[in-house]
Amino acid sequence: MTASALTAWDKVQLARHPHRPHTLDYVRSCCEDFTELHGDRRFGDDAAIVSGLARFDGRTVMIVGHQKGRDARENVKRNFGMPRPEGYRKALRLFQHAEKFGFPVLCFIDTPGADPGIQSEERGQGNAIAENILVMAGLRVPIVAIVIGEGGSGGALAIGVADRLLMLEHSVYSVASPEGTAAILWRDSAKAPDAARAMKITAQDLQALGIADDIIAEPEGGAHTDAAVVLEAAGQALRQQMATLCQLDTETLLAQRYSKYRRIGQFQEAQLHLLNGTAPEPPAVLPF
Repeated sequence: MTASALTAWDKVQLARHPHRPHTLDYVRSCCEDFTELHGDRRFGDDAAIVSGLARFDGRTVMIVGHQKGRDARENVKRNFGMPRPEGYRKALRLFQHAEKFGFPVLCFIDTPGADPGIQSEERGQGNAIAENILVMAGLRVPIVAIVIGEGGSGGALAIGVADRLLMLEHSVYSVASPEGTAAILWRDSAKAPDAARAMKITAQDLQALGIADDIIAEPEGGAHTDAAVVLEAAGQALRQQMATLCQLDTETLLAQRYSKYRRIGQFQEAQLHLLNGTAPEPPAVLPF
């Protein structure tokens, strides 16, 4: 099946394929001298988030990414790529470390969502995600994020507030999983393919909406069919974006980041009336 014939649900399945390259595969391919850093200095370490310092295109950068496992044992260790609060607080600690020393940040997004367990909620999962979003919005260093598989809900957004968001051709990025959305809207998770289509979660949809900045092509059949090609293409795209961002002064960088997120979600009332075939109401006459 050609890429153009794939449905949104087909792309969800490709994004979840267990043999797709994971964060550490990209780091080993694109970076040198990666030194992993552990722990949030509050509770413990979380293997679902890998992070550390590396050399990338001649620069020292901070790496933060979700990490899934290759087999059952590693998936249990990595919690299937679903970070707990200590994972996000580890990421936050290293974001702030990067800002202190002027290191650009590279984020690799690949998670079905944040860990939903009661212990994670008791340890402040929502607060950890919100704090990351707040800090990343004002981080005074360049941030490039790339969705390499699933980008699920706040679990993805917690390391996804970036100056540039790249997506692999068959990756997805969504506010909730298609199954969860179908269960909420239709009370039937079997309608997940309908939800995937309606939610506009593919890379192509998100680029059209102004959320994704660039799409990285995958081989026919998905990234797992020729990982070397995808790793090389992703590395080239990341180098190009990082080189551009590192030329900007801090104030320009922050102003462009603010503008990028202010533009997301806008629509004009005239467009809504055009779609509905109705006429807009005349402006109200104020009594003064």
